[in-house]
Amino acid sequence: MPADSPLSRNAEPITWNFKLLAQHELGGFGGMGEGISITIAKDGRRIAWLAHESAPKNFTGVDVSDPRKPKIVVQTDLPKPYMRSNSLECSANNLMAVAYQCQKVGQQPAGMELFDVSVPENPRSISFFDTSGPHSRGVHQLWFCDGEYVHMASGAPGFEPTHPLDDQFYRCVDVRNPAKPVEVGRWWMPGTRRGDNVAPPPRHPIDKGYRAHNTNVYSRRPDRLYLCYIDGGMFIMDIADKSKPQVISHWTNSPPYTGFMHTAVPLFDRDLMLVTDESTEDAALDWPKLIWVLDLRDEKNPISISTCPLPPVDAFAKRGGRFGAHNIHENVPLPTSWKSEDIVLGTFFNGGLRAYDISNPYAPKEVGTFVPPAPNGTPAGAVQLNDVFVDERGIVYTVDRHTGGLYILEMDF
Repeated sequence: MPADSPLSRNAEPITWNFKLLAQHELGGFGGMGEGISITIAKDGRRIAWLAHESAPKNFTGVDVSDPRKPKIVVQTDLPKPYMRSNSLECSANNLMAVAYQCQKVGQQPAGMELFDVSVPENPRSISFFDTSGPHSRGVHQLWFCDGEYVHMASGAPGFEPTHPLDDQFYRCVDVRNPAKPVEVGRWWMPGTRRGDNVAPPPRHPIDKGYRAHNTNVYSRRPDRLYLCYIDGGMFIMDIADKSKPQVISHWTNSPPYTGFMHTAVPLFDRDLMLVTDESTEDAALDWPKLIWVLDLRDEKNPISISTCPLPPVDAFAKRGGRFGAHNIHENVPLPTSWKSEDIVLGTFFNGGLRAYDISNPYAPKEVGTFVPPAPNGTPAGAVQLNDVFVDERGIVYTVDRHTGGLYILEMDF
């Protein structure tokens, strides 16, 4: 089916070059966040760890050894109804870091918890890193691949933002002794902390805040942080000295676009970078939200050269919920992650999951689409695919934000 075909009814799926192997509604708790990670248990089972969008559930472990027959092995609860564990990440040695964010500043517990998940049925808490405070909601997102450092978007007890929406910034936490996490470095966009000698940044018309979101660090360049700062754009940071992060370059598209820069993924072999914005408004009121391709031959001067195409906004804007870019597969530097510098997979809320061939980075073309019907009981009226991860077998995992849970796919491109 052509990728730009408008949909007449939400009950009709679009599937092009993807094959649905299984869907699991996760015991009626199918509202999923943006944390998907894969570990291999000691007995060889393949476990997909999934973060929930909001309480009451914390995270779910699913046995996906046979991707056609996923089975829940564990599902945990959050201690408070005002919490969310939107983000999680596992390292190769079966450690898992989970981000805890509260609805309001000052609420507890807010921070990051480390678990030993070597026995999937019995995740064992190792430590809790407290980030709560009078101006902190805790941790929104984290990155934890090397088993040594957690890179996070977080508030802190002593950090007072100049604007309430600017409460989270980059923090690096040393967990080489997982029982005693300790912060080793931090950075915030100048002007966002009260007391800075720089004026606060101007607010966008759709104001979502100047605060950290994704904090990606890759083993190919462990001295680099690829940091998205929502309305503040994207920063490439030198973290060779983790105690003193330094800005190398900054890129933004807003204005004239509407902010909320979300994820930056470098493609090292091609001197390119992918950058996504997040759609945060229903009915595409913040359109367009896109995946951008940047020329990164000079990391001091990233330049946009193209965007990944989407179907006409009129075909999806009124289907229910959000329509536009969000997460992409991030080439996570772990043995359980698929890596590609030619194919990009991204989630677009009611626009489903889409795949692009960027072998010609100046002319990305869509090569696959998966838009399932509206899940049972969804308040959005349409699917809201929220995150995507591809394992080293090429099996695709994507999740719905509200009720649909986990979808497992094969790709054919």
